[in-house]
Amino acid sequence: MTSQRLFTPVLITGCAIILISFAVRASFGVFQIPIAEEFGWARAEFSMAIALQNLFWGIGQPLFGAMAEKIGDRKAVILGAIAYSAGLLLSSQAVTPGAMQWSEVLVGFGIAGTGFGVILAVVGRASSEENRSMSLAITTAAGSAGQVLGAPVAEYLLGMFPWQTVFIVFAAVVIAMLLLLPFMRAPTPPASRAELEESLGAILLRAGRDPSFALIFLGFFSCGYQLAFITAHFPAFVTEMCGPIAPGGILHGLGITTTSALGALSIAVIGLCNIVGTLTAGWAGKRFSKKYLLSGIYVARTLAAALFILLPITPTSVLVFSAAMGSLWLATVPLTSGLIAHIYGLRYMGTLYGIVFLSHQLGGFLGVWLGGRMYDLNGDYTLVWWIGVGVGALSAVVHLPIREVRGPKLAPA
Repeated sequence: MTSQRLFTPVLITGCAIILISFAVRASFGVFQIPIAEEFGWARAEFSMAIALQNLFWGIGQPLFGAMAEKIGDRKAVILGAIAYSAGLLLSSQAVTPGAMQWSEVLVGFGIAGTGFGVILAVVGRASSEENRSMSLAITTAAGSAGQVLGAPVAEYLLGMFPWQTVFIVFAAVVIAMLLLLPFMRAPTPPASRAELEESLGAILLRAGRDPSFALIFLGFFSCGYQLAFITAHFPAFVTEMCGPIAPGGILHGLGITTTSALGALSIAVIGLCNIVGTLTAGWAGKRFSKKYLLSGIYVARTLAAALFILLPITPTSVLVFSAAMGSLWLATVPLTSGLIAHIYGLRYMGTLYGIVFLSHQLGGFLGVWLGGRMYDLNGDYTLVWWIGVGVGALSAVVHLPIREVRGPKLAPA
């Protein structure tokens, strides 16, 4: 039975797990410069580690989604948390680029097991149809709250401890979140008789034949490219490219006296504004066409990114861009997951969203790796930034032809 209440134990527990998982994940950009400076690594080396993290997060998402549907949501989260914590512990011991990169493979799988694919599916099943869009938005916004906390907490801890110790602390926090699992009791999926009769293989075949699913898959690529590139490289970008913080100004009075601190703050501002943006997307997704909302979000992102790189980079422009991008950041997630649930039903939502999310993470892999590679070659991120503008514009276009209707069930062979 689904609950008619908006705030259920499943929703609250799912939000807490997502918050912790994303707080740790969002902090990795803060480690970019300290680790590179300690070992003398090229920027591309640590970028490859974060890129692999994003890639294997994407590869793991449909696997953990299917696992949750077969063996249970809580077991999938336990396996994800173990992989996440193990990857962080191995990262703390890495002294070579290869060791760091392989450690991030485990971290990527860990994020998959504790992230959107598993948690959004169980929250969606626990919600009534009336509350589903907002429940998905609230859970997504919890990831934004984690982003608000993650980068500043990491920056604060790095001021007291070596980066290795900070990774160990994060590993302990990830394992500790398993104490919340008894409160996440997955309900029976509110599937129709037709959905119950349709096997996983049949729904995958139906989705594979549907041009709309291909367009959703393609459209999510640019979201991953933009978000992962900014998460991994924006703190370093701000540190190196932003104009100085004026003494006696508001930022200086708040203790933000260096561009490094501003870089960490920018990630937090993105996360803070994203809470509002994601909740607004959830509200709008219940009332308007999801595909048109998604197209509009990508248009707005494209314009924000183009204007930011064309104008002088100052503390003010960094904060304005962070607020604008933040309001659009994860607003795509409840709309995309809700679109999948609307077209293909709830029974295999975790698996189907996981497949679409793989495209997101392929984009993330390219954005993070290309950012480091182009920085080492050119000494700046300008080319990578403009590629992000281009793929954002492409996503705005490809969402328009999507058929936002429930597709027919495949006839048995």
